Amino acid sequence: MTRRQKRSGCPINLSMEVLGDAWSMVVLRDVTFGGRRHFRDLYESSEEGIATNILASRLKHLVDAGLLTRHEDPTHKQRKIYNLTEASIELIPVMSAFGEWGVRWLPASDELSARARFLADGGPELWGQFMDELRTEHLGTEDQSPGKQSVREQLDQVYADAAKG
Repeated sequence: MTRRQKRSGCPINLSMEVLGDAWSMVVLRDVTFGGRRHFRDLYESSEEGIATNILASRLKHLVDAGLLTRHEDPTHKQRKIYNLTEASIELIPVMSAFGEWGVRWLPASDELSARARFLADGGPELWGQFMDELRTEHLGTEDQSPGKQSVREQLDQVYADAAKG
């Protein structure tokens, strides 16, 4: 869309036009934190129960907006794989802030809040490490921390520990 088709040139408005619907951030969350990169994985693992037509629409929207890319999966010709772009990787601090705000002000569950707390506590240094890992995974950059436990592994462990009670 051109700037003329937008409601205004306000950066908050423009951001909300891309990310402000009910599902876009959830899809990006699942690709980013869940490592889900195929339609079926996103659909079947959706905690919120996204419908297939909505998922297809959101994936197309995110690709068109430059937040995801869609490629043929080299392991299966009929499957497509979705990758984050640099623009979506740079949403990590925003996602962390959303999560931290939700933990503070909304009735979020303890187990689903564990990752948000971990990210918030880790701050910019942890976000930077995670962004570097995502760049390696999705953009093919060189691994910045070989042999070190990944941030996603740490997030998964924090979630597993919280789920145990």
